[in-house]
Amino acid sequence: MTRRTSRAASAPQAQGAARSSSSPAAAGVERPVAELAGLRRRLAAMLYESMLLLGVLALTFLVPYLVLGAVANYTPPGAVLWLHVFVVLGGYFVWYWRRGGQTLAMQTWRLKIVDAASGRVAGLGRCWLRYALAWPSLLLGGIGLLWALIDRDRQFLHDRMAGTCIVLLPVPPKR
Repeated sequence: MTRRTSRAASAPQAQGAARSSSSPAAAGVERPVAELAGLRRRLAAMLYESMLLLGVLALTFLVPYLVLGAVANYTPPGAVLWLHVFVVLGGYFVWYWRRGGQTLAMQTWRLKIVDAASGRVAGLGRCWLRYALAWPSLLLGGIGLLWALIDRDRQFLHDRMAGTCIVLLPVPPKR
């Protein structure tokens, strides 16, 4: 099995020179080539992430609504509850992705989300777009995850559509 590398991190020098004369590619400096993360590693990180999200949701969703129900005897409508889950999880993912391109599970599995065009940490709009596109990607029978089986770079559909990719970080040197 061959490992593919990120097209974003190995853009040709001619493309870089066309974008900006001050870019490293225009100056003749080669950017390092990033290795795209394998499908099994990304799925394992998703499983681990789902366990971590149980704690996030318990703290930010379950506890407040238990208190609200016990004290005020009130339960918000289902649409409000789903909106709350969407916003809480979005805040979690986008905050971590913007902070360094990695959630807690991604740090464990040495994965990082980068902008597919530049190879840098994705911008705020791109992170929110990726997050929003991941919902239907997962909820419609996992079609966005299955897309990785036919994608040329084995990327998820929401990554392809949002212009992001998940790269594998090198093993840190032992001390």
